[in-house]
Amino acid sequence: MSAPTDLTPAPQENTGRSSFLVAAGIFLSRIFGLVRGRVFANYFGLSWQADAFTSALRIPNFLQNLLGEGVISASFIPVYAKLLAQGETDEEEAGRVAGAIFSLLALLTSALVLVGVLATPLLIDLIAPGFHDERRPLAIQLVRIFFPGIGLLVFSAWCLGILNSHRKFFLSYVSPVIWNVTIIVALLVWGPTKAPSDLAIYAAWAYVAGSALQFLVQLPTVLRLAPALRFAITTVSDNVRVVVKNFAPVFVSRGVNQISAYVDTIIASYLPVGALAAIANAQILSTLPVSLFGMAISAAELPAMSSALGNEQEVAETLRRRIAASTRRIAFFVVPSAAAFLALGDVIAAAIFQTGVFTHSNSQYVWAILAGSAVGLVASTTSRLYSSAYYALRDTRTPLRYAVIRVLLTTVLGYICALPLPRLLGYPSWGAAGLTASAGLAAWLEFTLLRRGMERRIGRVPFPASYFGKLWFAAAMAAVVGLGFQFLFHPRHPLVGAFAILVPYGITYLILTAMMEIDEAAALRRKLFGFIKR
Repeated sequence: MSAPTDLTPAPQENTGRSSFLVAAGIFLSRIFGLVRGRVFANYFGLSWQADAFTSALRIPNFLQNLLGEGVISASFIPVYAKLLAQGETDEEEAGRVAGAIFSLLALLTSALVLVGVLATPLLIDLIAPGFHDERRPLAIQLVRIFFPGIGLLVFSAWCLGILNSHRKFFLSYVSPVIWNVTIIVALLVWGPTKAPSDLAIYAAWAYVAGSALQFLVQLPTVLRLAPALRFAITTVSDNVRVVVKNFAPVFVSRGVNQISAYVDTIIASYLPVGALAAIANAQILSTLPVSLFGMAISAAELPAMSSALGNEQEVAETLRRRIAASTRRIAFFVVPSAAAFLALGDVIAAAIFQTGVFTHSNSQYVWAILAGSAVGLVASTTSRLYSSAYYALRDTRTPLRYAVIRVLLTTVLGYICALPLPRLLGYPSWGAAGLTASAGLAAWLEFTLLRRGMERRIGRVPFPASYFGKLWFAAAMAAVVGLGFQFLFHPRHPLVGAFAILVPYGITYLILTAMMEIDEAAALRRKLFGFIKR
């Protein structure tokens, strides 16, 4: 440990309100995302057009995720937030750093978009080699439409970095609502009159328009919070060079994660028609708790951990406290989510997607994939918190190494569990569920490596094993109650069934955790009662 400095440690910042604002913004955007998924399922179901749209969307999402929120959070926010924490003397430098990063992102994104548009047919052959039918030409056409929206969404991620560093969390995470609404409107306007292939093209153009609106709705607030912005393509500043230096390993790390998604798409392209669309539907549901709780808490913690002042021992103690407390908060919500996906996934899938051409058997198929996703839900969500702790310590390489190990394991297990094993058992269509379950197993390995590596850096972080045990017991008992209601009433309408089954499930979980004196249950009860009294 280094010798103490004359810096006093910053007081423990309560990020509860910040994580609530992040969660509120994400919740609204995800709700509209579910509506978008339901409207899309109504017109496309698990058709070949849905497969083409899903695979085409993977390519622009690849660049968006490479250059977007994850990279901005890991490389830019720690530097920018530290400058803000050091007072007004560094405000001008913060503006120069933010402006330079925007300019560099604009240059890099423009080049990648241009190359992507020209190389689209090759990209489709790489990501979906199993497309030897009408899905391939439609996917190529859609990708070329999607690409212009990528840069706009990357700029939205830059806005998020500015807003989060200034502790303005809600706007950045609620802005995707307008993106979702734009696509929903396009589907509702043209869905009744257009053939599915034409409707997919209209939805793609709505994607681009929504991307522009998502960026523009954040820009005025960004300009108000950061009046010292200076746009220039330069790396003269030491702080800009630090961001760029951190950017490279995070860029590669995000690329590794995206390779995992691409491997899934490549494997799924060899599964029966509809598998890609079903996986996308399951991901809409499985990423909801990851975004609401893992992303919300991790996003709120990153600028707070990055702003911690003091000597090495004091900073380590701050990180230990934050990780321990946030792990409990994440688990309280994610454990019942995983249990619900396993036991009641058919009810959830039917409530969201079962409409129009999307059938009950489609809901059962999505449930199997969703249950596979539940295997690694807790691990992948908590891993976000540990990655934020590494980024706060300006260490972007360690998460990269562990991500590479996870992707290698996911690739091997994914291939075995998605193709040869289901065919050997005589159920080839269930390979999609094997794909998500194998990814969950790899997520647990990554979480274990992240946790052990962090403990070598900051000391032991107590793992609340008994706390997790109580949560799983409460969730299992709640699932029994939910299944009991499903057995007794046999609700036919998906939305009625979801209300009749999932509400008792949630109430039972809250009652049991309160009876076991879980602090998070008491805090949630106080917030609910306070809201009702208002």
